[in-house]
Amino acid sequence: MSLVDLAIATVVIAIGAAVQGGVGFGMNVVAAPILAVLDPDLVPGPGLALGFVLTLLVAFRDRSALDRRGLEFNLAGRVPGTVVGAVLLASIPKDAVAITVGAAVLVAVVLNLLRLSLRPTPGTLVAVGVVSGFASTVSSVGGPPTAIVYANEPPAVARATLAFIFLVGSAMSLVALALVGRFGVHELALTGALVAPAVLGYFLSKPVAARFDRGTARYAILAVAALGAVTALGKELL
Repeated sequence: MSLVDLAIATVVIAIGAAVQGGVGFGMNVVAAPILAVLDPDLVPGPGLALGFVLTLLVAFRDRSALDRRGLEFNLAGRVPGTVVGAVLLASIPKDAVAITVGAAVLVAVVLNLLRLSLRPTPGTLVAVGVVSGFASTVSSVGGPPTAIVYANEPPAVARATLAFIFLVGSAMSLVALALVGRFGVHELALTGALVAPAVLGYFLSKPVAARFDRGTARYAILAVAALGAVTALGKELL
């Protein structure tokens, strides 16, 4: 990367990290499309690794509000989704994944706005875990499907549970990417160069997170999820 590219990546990651620290997810929704343009090697590996660092900080901050039962069911689905994503990464067309996930998230957002909302039931959590694990491993953007399920929950519960889900899920995806040769020394070096803006974004997010009530957090989650879906669709269709 050039110095200009590094500067752009720094700003984008800091903004994305601030969004995720306040809402519960969203760093790679905001950052991944731009990072992919700056340097294709930045996704999915370094994007996931930076997300891991950020979610570790958020999970520690909000750990007392964790929905442990929801975490268990979501991870039960995320394991097979991650495995399938890693196995098919080299052969599956990424545009098909992006279009499918983007369309599904937009449908979920519309249903939520119409009050036909998804709730964190065991079956729903397992299903979105499969989708999130697959999408995260293939593209580093696996947050929106799971986040939709927690859009109507208390903000602290949503942030804590999503953070723990993404913490474990990101680790799984990084291991899978390493096993298929997509996360090595080069990707680790890129991650190290961009850790500072992710941490900066976390600290910027703390006053924002403290001001969210349930209604505000719900619409923020839906807005970021819709942004990610539109970005994924636009990147592949335009």
